[in-house]
Amino acid sequence: MEGDNSPNLQLQQLPLATAAVSVQPHTDSFSYKENLIGALLAIFGHLVISIALNLQKYSHIRLAGSKDPRAYFKTKTWWCGLFLLVLGELGVFSSYAFAPLSLIVPLSAVSVIASAIIGIIFIKEKWKPKDFLRRYVLSFVGCGLAIVGTYLLITFGPNSHEKMTGENITRHLVSWPFLLYMLVEIIIFCLLLYFYKEKNANYIVVILLLVALLGSMTVVTVKAVAGMIVVSIQGNLQLDYPIFYIMLVCMIATAIFQATFLAQASQLYDSSQIASIGYILSTTVAVTAGATFYLDFTGEDVLHICMFALGCLIAFLGVFLITRNRKKSVPFEPYISMDAMPGMQNMHDKGIAVQPDLKASFSYGALENNDNMPEIYTPATLPIVQEQHGSKGVSAPPYRVLEHSKKE
Repeated sequence: MEGDNSPNLQLQQLPLATAAVSVQPHTDSFSYKENLIGALLAIFGHLVISIALNLQKYSHIRLAGSKDPRAYFKTKTWWCGLFLLVLGELGVFSSYAFAPLSLIVPLSAVSVIASAIIGIIFIKEKWKPKDFLRRYVLSFVGCGLAIVGTYLLITFGPNSHEKMTGENITRHLVSWPFLLYMLVEIIIFCLLLYFYKEKNANYIVVILLLVALLGSMTVVTVKAVAGMIVVSIQGNLQLDYPIFYIMLVCMIATAIFQATFLAQASQLYDSSQIASIGYILSTTVAVTAGATFYLDFTGEDVLHICMFALGCLIAFLGVFLITRNRKKSVPFEPYISMDAMPGMQNMHDKGIAVQPDLKASFSYGALENNDNMPEIYTPATLPIVQEQHGSKGVSAPPYRVLEHSKKE
């Protein structure tokens, strides 16, 4: 009996053994080394991207404030920023090939920290020490919390590693947990898109949740493409698998649509709100996608998972405090400023421009006809005269212009 049951026991244990080969346990020292390499590449990439964007912004501001007729793409500063931008994107792209997806995605908080520090260092306003501490205490606290959260993420991040071969990616793609996750994500995305397009639900959470759902697929495909390229460089060619090109096309398509929704959100809402809410939503959805597709937290104990979640929450709070202290852009006033008119009373309340009460006027932004004012500031009126039909069939003109005589 024991001899008959032994082959069956070996056959039953075979799938478990093959499944354990693809995911290395977190006790392996080499997995920690790969995590460190991936985290350093991601931090370097986000830091360089932040510097590059600030350089390009500085180039635009300097051209706008001078009489230089050159275009922005003809300046050395802008090209230097573009070169650093490409270098940073390559660093972030390559980091996905070494560390798990759930570890790399939350490290985008580094770009928010770097932007806050660069903004404080290169601030051009005159300030006193008391005002400086009062205005930027939230930024300092937010940077500290984001750094602590980043440290916890790197220390307690998932350590599951597997080679990004065509067979492994195909096996993950047809697994039932990921298929169920994709079904739920597609349903949520279609509902949000329906409310956004048909019901005009232009809420920031709706738009940024669409961006987060697309971004989760972007990072999943980025890790697959980057991992297969690294494995191919190591000698095991993976570029002849059709799954590589499927992932490449999905990566480009989702990135384009993600940029489109982000552009629409930037036209409706402030950049600080987009940075904080977008980071929280994108990180949450992307970590869920990585845990479902690549099984990032397989073999992790409860302590590592709880500390990783705590690091994410602390990073979320830090990014929220950093972006909350940013100045909101002043929208353009599409009406005549009352301060610009001589003899007009200041219509501003606590520094906020308000529209005057025009009583019986139906024209937005028009000046009220006041007899006490000089007529040079009184707009010409076009009173409508009702058309009267005479017996001879001759009709009066529909309107006539009243000529104003200028008072001496």
